Amino acid sequence: MLEERLERVRDRIARAAARAGRRPEEITLLAVTKKFPAESIGEAARLGVRHFGENYVQEFETKRAALAALSGSGVRFHFIGHLQANKARRAVELFDVVQTVDSARLAGRLNQSAAGPLDVMLEVKLSGEGTKAGVSPEDLPRLVEAGAGCPKLRLRGLMTMPPWSEEAEPARPYFRRLRALAEENGLAELSMGMSHDFETAIEEGATLVRIGTALFGKRPKA
Repeated sequence: MLEERLERVRDRIARAAARAGRRPEEITLLAVTKKFPAESIGEAARLGVRHFGENYVQEFETKRAALAALSGSGVRFHFIGHLQANKARRAVELFDVVQTVDSARLAGRLNQSAAGPLDVMLEVKLSGEGTKAGVSPEDLPRLVEAGAGCPKLRLRGLMTMPPWSEEAEPARPYFRRLRALAEENGLAELSMGMSHDFETAIEEGATLVRIGTALFGKRPKA
């Protein structure tokens, strides 16, 4: 089942890239495994998936030991949830990439905690929703500057989550805005788009799409 779903997702990525005049190789598939067991990660890795996203430090901590066999295979783990500064040290021990840096304080904590270079992305809040995290577009240049001043951090790009909609098209202006902000700040990577809207995100320049449900099905409640 996962193999078939993965094939369909890769085909959708390729078709969206073609519509945008891009190559599929420009887009990284990030499999979101929040609430799914370590076995799901292992199965996807055997099928060639190399990037996985998790939302909670504590949850992934319970899976990490079971994934020791993936060391050296090129698999990379991304943190994509809201990260509290007091969990920065543990996050850098568990993850290869932190996509949700939203303050100079958090950037500083990650820099202090990292043993070596850590890839990070800055989360930008483009909607007025109180439940969304991220730096405002107005404050983004200052956060870019703060990140650049952290020698152990490698600033890769920007990440965002538009307001939820069952339709993909309402997300397009948010994706377009994030791309403009990345260009203004000299950043190349764009993490945007999920199972229901990743094709629109690719059309607007996404270099990394975060796919959970389309790969693994409905997320377990427990």
